[in-house]
Amino acid sequence: MSAERVLIIGGRIDNVRKAVEQGLGVVYLQQPGQFTPEHASLVDAAFLVDFADWSVVEPVVTAAHKAYGFSRVATTGEAGVEVAGRINDLLGLGGVSYDVAKLLRDKLSMREHLARVGATTVSAAEVTDRAALEAFGAAHGYPFIVKPVDGIASLGIQLVRGPEEVAAAWERIVELRGSDHQFVRFFPMDRFVAESYVQGPEFSVEAFTFEGRHVIVALTEKLTHGNFVEAGHVIPARIDAADERAIEAAVVEFLDAVGVVHGPTHTELRLSPDGPRVIESHNRPGGDRIRDLVEAAYGFDMEAYTVAWPCDGLPAPTERPALLRAAATRFLTAEPGVVSRTEGAEEARALEGVLDVDLSVSVGDEVGALRSSWDRIGQVIAVGGDADAALAVCEEACARMVVLTEG
Repeated sequence: MSAERVLIIGGRIDNVRKAVEQGLGVVYLQQPGQFTPEHASLVDAAFLVDFADWSVVEPVVTAAHKAYGFSRVATTGEAGVEVAGRINDLLGLGGVSYDVAKLLRDKLSMREHLARVGATTVSAAEVTDRAALEAFGAAHGYPFIVKPVDGIASLGIQLVRGPEEVAAAWERIVELRGSDHQFVRFFPMDRFVAESYVQGPEFSVEAFTFEGRHVIVALTEKLTHGNFVEAGHVIPARIDAADERAIEAAVVEFLDAVGVVHGPTHTELRLSPDGPRVIESHNRPGGDRIRDLVEAAYGFDMEAYTVAWPCDGLPAPTERPALLRAAATRFLTAEPGVVSRTEGAEEARALEGVLDVDLSVSVGDEVGALRSSWDRIGQVIAVGGDADAALAVCEEACARMVVLTEG
């Protein structure tokens, strides 16, 4: 067993592989049912518990730390960031605290904190009833956004364009509060926030903070459907130098304001006519396999740095790595119904520039309406000489694939 160990919370098997490749021992905290024979061959110890329940986690990690002496905690998933912060605080391990992790998870608290410290933000208020929606519109104007305070995957986001849409928006909130979804254990939809709507193109910034020093690794251009669900991403963003500098400065200001001192961040923004405005941020690598796009484009393995830095094999860069090539992803969708036929995946995989084709449905599976990221049915990842070329490969691969549904 390795002398130095990391506690990894959840995530894909690559988390564990990459920590071991860097010479670390792994203590693994995972939900029951997610542990595989490969995990068993790689980790020094595993604790299979509901890590959303702190009353269970606290005594487990206390005993695990005494027995295995891990010196850091890492997670690459949203479900693990708050518990990682609690463990950092409990054991005095440094890194991102629970308060900071919670601030990033709770979108209302984030807005209130930014306003309190004088950082750039937008107006926001909690939605407790229909009258609160009407009051927000009267005070701050239309359109405005309504979304879950701690939501994920674009689920439950609404654009309220005028007073005539308030009643429907409130009905949707009531519906969502009573609904269930596959990850409700981690992301309950019980509180909602209204925010002033920010117009402009959408981007995300992938960064890594080294002992308080923020390094912007990539600017990602976001492509969305009309209901805010992501349709794709491309690196590098197709943006001019002045706007790029403004976005970078906005992210650094934000990360300083909320107190991020270590590790990965994925910060989403819109470039408004008045400049960049942060929409939300997360102290983890970007989802939608953005971490894989970053590695393909810049050779920077955000996942390896998350689970293993600091270590000899991962030097801390002083600036953004050199761009190697562009990388993009487009997501696959289908009409609601039962899948009756799929074809073209192998043909798509064979296209030059395609790195991966992930089709997550097969004949007999049910496809729901596109209301969140979880309703997409797969994705294509490709590279090219520039952003347009990478996206063109993705589009061609998607065009080769057919998913038919019935009913």
